[in-house]
Amino acid sequence: MTNSTEHPVAWRKAGGCGNTTCVEVAKVGDEFWLRDSKNPGVGPLRFTPAEWAAFVEGVASGEFSY
Repeated sequence: MTNSTEHPVAWRKAGGCGNTTCVEVAKVGDEFWLRDSKNPGVGPLRFTPAEWAAFVEGVASGEFSY
């Protein structure tokens, strides 16, 4: 996948990621892109800096733990 200027996107996986079920993130311009590593051809979810900051804060506070 490339960004709008056709440069390769640098995807990063979490350090504790397994071999088959990973979420990857990339910063592209002013956006944060998120994708499923099992389906890299599917378009990524795109987040603004404010949306990404809210997500990271929610993760850090345990909002998504169950």
